[in-house]
This record gives sequence, C-alpha cells and structure tokens, in this order.
Amino acid sequence: MAIERSLRPIGTVRLARLARGLLDASTLCAIATVSPGCRAHVNTAYFAWSNRFDLVWLSEPHAKHSSNVRARATVAVAVYDSNQSWGKPDRGIQLSGTAREVVGSAARDAERTYAKRFPGYRESEFSAYRFYRFRPRGLKLFDERTLGTGIFVTASVTRGRVGCIKSVSSREAVFVDEASEAISAGDFGCSG
Repeated sequence: MAIERSLRPIGTVRLARLARGLLDASTLCAIATVSPGCRAHVNTAYFAWSNRFDLVWLSEPHAKHSSNVRARATVAVAVYDSNQSWGKPDRGIQLSGTAREVVGSAARDAERTYAKRFPGYRESEFSAYRFYRFRPRGLKLFDERTLGTGIFVTASVTRGRVGCIKSVSSREAVFVDEASEAISAGDFGCSG
C-alpha cells in the first residue's frame, strides 16, 4: 500500500509533550554517525536530555563515534523502549541534527543534565570521558497508543521549540519521508 499523507493537525504543545514522554521511555539511545570515509557507524549510549530537547551523553574522545562527530557534526539519534513486542502498539522517536564535544560552561551544563537523570554518576569514575551535546533540527515520532496505528509525525526543532510540519499515515512496513531524506549522504558531506 502507498503512504497516505494526512492533513490532520497536531498541536505543537501536544507534540512536545509526546516527544518528552518518548525521550523519558528509555535511558539508552542509538547514535548514528558517519566516518570521514563516508561509512556509517552506530553506537549505543546512555543519554539525558534538556528541556530544549538537547541530548547529552558521555563518551571516550578516541571512540569511533566521537572521532566521527569531530569530522562531521551531522548525527541521527533513535530512542525507543526495547521491551516492545512486535504486533503490539509501538512508540519511538528519531531525531536528526548536529553534535559536538562540549567544553567549559556547556560541559558543566551537560554534566548537570546527565547527573540529574543518572544520580549514580560520579565524575571521578569517568575522567577519561567527555560530554557530547546533540542539538536536533528535526524529529519523527510515533506513538500508536496515542496517535493511532501507523501514524508518524515529523516536526522541526528550532531553538529548543518543536514546530509541527505534518502527520503521515503509513500502512507499509517501510517508511520514507522528507525528514528521512534530510539524513542523506549529501548531508554528511558524502557523495551518492
């Protein structure tokens, strides 16, 4: 079946509330980066997030994904509850934007955000690690219990605020839209 576009409006306040709930649903995220040789790389990390939808994580600066972020700041992140069962109502959020290692006051802000979500975090145990901040430009979310089966919503994120772009209904297992195309090879400085 073809993808059906819906003109049903979804308010930005409701959308932001759904996005926050989805970010709270898991403490782990999958971080997709691209190497200087245009090879995809994915890493799983514990993350925290701010009220501006910035995500922060700890990473060793020589790790592959950290090197990739230094070379190309364009990053995609997926957050979902891995305990979901196939065939049951699903939910998750995918974000696209940029990431960088933070220093100075930005690193202290990231650490406060991280420590708030993970009270067991101790700086002394992670002295070789650095904080990274991901700032989303766009998101795609689905929450079948709330929005209905096969409903995906894409939105822009500007200065920490969510703005609705469109809602999309898909009856196919594979979903493609303009927001997904924003994470194209050209976006990563790769050809093809």
